[in-house]
Amino acid sequence: MAYAHPVTDVTEQTVTDGGDFLGRRRELASLRSETERAGLDTLAGRPAPRGRVLLVAGRPGTGRTALAEAFAAELAASGEYPDGVLGARLTEPGGEPVAVERVARELLAQLGVAAPAGGSDAELSDLLTESLDGRAAVLVLDDVADAEQLAELVPDHRACLVVAVAGGPLTGVPDVRPCVLGGLDRPSAVRMLERGAGPVRVTVDPGAADSLAEICADLPAALRLTAGWLAFHPDHTLVDAVRRIATAADHLPLPDSQPLDPADLPLHRAFGLVHAALPTPAARLLRLLALAPEGLVDDHVAAALAGAPIGVGRALLADFAAFGLLHPVPTSPASPAPRTGPQYRVPGCLAPLLAALLRAHERPGEALLARARMLERTVRQLRACLAATEPPGSPAARWLAGLPRSLRFESARAAADWLAARLPALLAAARLAVSDGELDTLARRLVAALTRALIAHRGADDAAPELYRLHELVLGVAQRQGLTREHAAALLNLGDLDARTGRLAEALARYRAALEVARAEGDAADPLAVGRTLESIGGTYAELNDWQRAADWYGRAVALAQTRDDLAAEARLQGRIGAVLSYDGQLEEALRAWRAAASAHRRRGDAHAYARSLTEAARVLEYAGQYEESERTGREALRLAAGTGDQRLQAALRLRLADAADRLGRAETAAVHRAVAEQLLADTRPAEPPRGGEPDDSSVPTEGNTCETQPKPRHD
Repeated sequence: MAYAHPVTDVTEQTVTDGGDFLGRRRELASLRSETERAGLDTLAGRPAPRGRVLLVAGRPGTGRTALAEAFAAELAASGEYPDGVLGARLTEPGGEPVAVERVARELLAQLGVAAPAGGSDAELSDLLTESLDGRAAVLVLDDVADAEQLAELVPDHRACLVVAVAGGPLTGVPDVRPCVLGGLDRPSAVRMLERGAGPVRVTVDPGAADSLAEICADLPAALRLTAGWLAFHPDHTLVDAVRRIATAADHLPLPDSQPLDPADLPLHRAFGLVHAALPTPAARLLRLLALAPEGLVDDHVAAALAGAPIGVGRALLADFAAFGLLHPVPTSPASPAPRTGPQYRVPGCLAPLLAALLRAHERPGEALLARARMLERTVRQLRACLAATEPPGSPAARWLAGLPRSLRFESARAAADWLAARLPALLAAARLAVSDGELDTLARRLVAALTRALIAHRGADDAAPELYRLHELVLGVAQRQGLTREHAAALLNLGDLDARTGRLAEALARYRAALEVARAEGDAADPLAVGRTLESIGGTYAELNDWQRAADWYGRAVALAQTRDDLAAEARLQGRIGAVLSYDGQLEEALRAWRAAASAHRRRGDAHAYARSLTEAARVLEYAGQYEESERTGREALRLAAGTGDQRLQAALRLRLADAADRLGRAETAAVHRAVAEQLLADTRPAEPPRGGEPDDSSVPTEGNTCETQPKPRHD
């Protein structure tokens, strides 16, 4: 351990996030009265169609967040808001406002509502409003940056209550009076000190306890830090603490090199008291915690930042939490602590102090090296998380078995739990690595590893919202580094996600931009990327029912596939051309495309795909009224299908031939075909019976649909 007195001796005495809430009875009563008070709009006879907003205002370190959370928990326990408490932070540790989209997505996740990938601020705030309709919940929105940011998140339902936490009044929010916080009442402040000092020292010298609380201005954060110092120094009297804390801030650097506000002096003094008591390795790690993404830190992050064994990092974090320098992050049932280990957050009031210490005591190169170690460790963890999904005996599983125990996952479930618990920190690490710009190679590796891990554990569809943001990060790095192929690939991936969520105009813009980027390389352009882009543009136009443009873009992709002798791509694309031209009523051109697709499949030796292409050609002939030729082509397709053993395809062909026989007046032949088809279907028991008639619009080919199914033609 880093200290003479083990953490286990003081955790019950030290004030932590999990400790009992002290004082603030007057403020709680004030907030309660505000919930019962009729608003000005209500008194005027025009109640606003939105949730009521209560504001807890105070400087960092006043315990404003703790008060808001305690009040929300009290309301939820009373049964007035049976749908519970939702919470999110609206400002990052560095002071930058969090995008409304991210906040809304976090709240929707707590509601169990899937948010669309790539949704805008307005789209997701509207979805949040819809999801809260009919619910009675309390929303705790911490560190609100401004009234406009808050207004986009207030639900349009009177049944919900918003408890906002901010540094001061939010004048843009109508009909809200702030509950302004200062220090605790003196008895509560002394009781908080007593948790660290113990009752004996306070009883022996109550005057010194009162003086110490006064120096701390009765502020919870300053009192918590001072109590932690007293707990780790049982041989010191309260008079010693008073004497030391009075000058503890003298040697601390000022955040942003600005003159110290007198209101911040108590917190600076308490922080300086604790910082001066730390051994050199612990003090250095504390400074480096300013590099932790969004202030989130665990054993691995601490060990990587310090360049120390993981056991040392774990012990130091526990000590920091006992001191009040870190707050434990509550665990959830989906990510239990035994599997993932403890996670901590740097208190918002201490983040500027740590950043100032880092700038003052660490050279830029050392800070950059610490950040690189942290990102490298994170990449290894993500690789291990991915390897846990691989079967035993695979190369990835063998690599995982060779890792140190601290980096291994014993099962895929353990890896999934870790990923779920650490996902906010992992996404923050990716954002920070990309925005920093000094470690782009590591940033790219981190984003790639996180992308693969998310797909492996959650699937591409469920992970689409996170993947969208990760592709945007890749796009930023590729643009900055001039990585043309990665730039084009990121645009393609974003376009695919836009298309899946129905934002076809945005998808088309992404695909066109990707095509320009890919072609900018000239002769060095990747033909596969260009071909995929052309095909994606065609698929998007098909979704927009612009059949002729879809066929044109598919045709360009066919020409490119032919230049590189890619028969598989040529066959697939010819089938898509045939499908969209059938929708446009251009049956002759559609027939020509399906026959070209069949020829390509025949040359590839793919009898199954050859038979399907002939089936679609027979369908087009039927639509064109060429029943004899349709029947002849259908029989050839049936002969090929019989050789593949695909009974469902044979059944569909039999039904198609039955329809053709009916039109030719061959009732007995049609009955035989239908009887055989029914027997085939009975043997295969398909999930969906094949249709002998005309398919619906779902058969329109898109970028992600490789099944060549002929749609019904449009007759103008």
